[in-house]
Amino acid sequence: MTKTVLVVDDDPTQRRLIQAVLERDGFAVAHAQNGDEAIQHLTSGASVDVILLDLVMPGISGQNTLVEMRARSFKQPVIVLTATGGIDTVVQAMQAGACDFFVKPASPERITVSIRNALSMGALKGEVDRLKKHQSGRTTFADLIGGSPPMQMVKRIGERAAKSSIPILITGESGVGKEVIARAVHGSSERAGKPFVPVNCGAIPENLVESILFGHEKGSFTGASDKHLGKFQEANGGTLFLDEVGELPLDVQVKLLRALQESEIDPIGSKRSIRVDVRIVSATNRDLSLAVSEGRFREDLFYRLNVFPIEAPALRERKEDVAALLDCFVRRFNVEEGKSVVGVSPETLAYLTAFDWPGNVRQLENAVYRAIVLADAPYLQPHDFPAISGVAAPPPEYAAPPPPPSPSAGAPTVEGALDAPVRILDARGHLRTLEQIERDLIQLAIEVYAGHMSEVARRLGIGRSTLYRKVREQGLEQLVKGGAPIGVEEVAA
Repeated sequence: MTKTVLVVDDDPTQRRLIQAVLERDGFAVAHAQNGDEAIQHLTSGASVDVILLDLVMPGISGQNTLVEMRARSFKQPVIVLTATGGIDTVVQAMQAGACDFFVKPASPERITVSIRNALSMGALKGEVDRLKKHQSGRTTFADLIGGSPPMQMVKRIGERAAKSSIPILITGESGVGKEVIARAVHGSSERAGKPFVPVNCGAIPENLVESILFGHEKGSFTGASDKHLGKFQEANGGTLFLDEVGELPLDVQVKLLRALQESEIDPIGSKRSIRVDVRIVSATNRDLSLAVSEGRFREDLFYRLNVFPIEAPALRERKEDVAALLDCFVRRFNVEEGKSVVGVSPETLAYLTAFDWPGNVRQLENAVYRAIVLADAPYLQPHDFPAISGVAAPPPEYAAPPPPPSPSAGAPTVEGALDAPVRILDARGHLRTLEQIERDLIQLAIEVYAGHMSEVARRLGIGRSTLYRKVREQGLEQLVKGGAPIGVEEVAA
């Protein structure tokens, strides 16, 4: 996605110059000629990623504009522009929340580097905030990515359900983000900040499910060398997320039903029940009603879990959110991999939006991860997603050896010889043989150094006798200075 820079300056010439620099580097530009217009632009909800703010303007000053932005909780990184560069002015701006400054007029490179650094710092701060919320169990529905109608419905009903302790069953295809929704339910409830314990029921060996969920006492069975609390007691006071709940064995389903009804669990080997205060959020990508009819899932447990169902939409049903998800993943993986990718090109976005994504958000996330690791350009291109776009990456470019630094005796005299470097690949893109490459290299060296064989041998790093032998083997005698054939005495020289 193209990043938007808001340029706030009362000088129209300065705005046009900065716009030309930024657009040449792939940024979109919005204008404001004073602080009031900048505040109005941000309040309107227009997309702004970075703000360039002049400090000296008529009306409200840049300093006061920055203070007002932060007071209204606009968190976009701000780079201040100043014509004086006084240390007091800069210090005040940085204390007010600016992330960088430069003195006008600034070079295009300085402007571009400053904006890229601001974007990187913003991404880093956002990732730190996300991880803090994730670790503390305070992720809310406001943190869910996407504004499509299906996601708005999920957020609306999820926020209502979070305010109570009602059991929630999240359904949807694999990879749609059911655990993210469960974390948002937990973070939006009164249990926010308390333990959130996820359990993948389909990944637990059948003979260990009961012990992992409900715990066991020391010596209760072979191998039970220590007491184990179990996931219910770990989540006490918080939320227990049972992912793939349809994979639970029938005998464990009985104990789970009792735990839900009585708020009590019976650890293996324990002589008494233990009361627990746990909110249950479960998820499945299967049709549990069908499993009930086939006898693979208890009907009473199904009704107990399915009190408040939430359907997580597939990504193909909310393609409007692809751009926002891409932006989120690019920021995250930039931080994790130390890259500085700005976004995706419009052509790439068209490919990714048109794709059906059978693996849903998880597939999109992994595709972006791979693209970020391999990307060299500021914007991700279609060839960075070959399995989706069908566009292959361009072959690597090979350059000829650089010419000698200055003309001298034995210097190149064939004009334009280096404009046709020795080819490494053939017409089909395969490597040529070493013999073919060697012949072309010797021919090029003889032409560049006008047949001076001593200079050719020195430049190629081989002896003259070796060079003469290779010339004869490759049939290049006609290129030797003067066109005279090479005799036996010359080869032996």
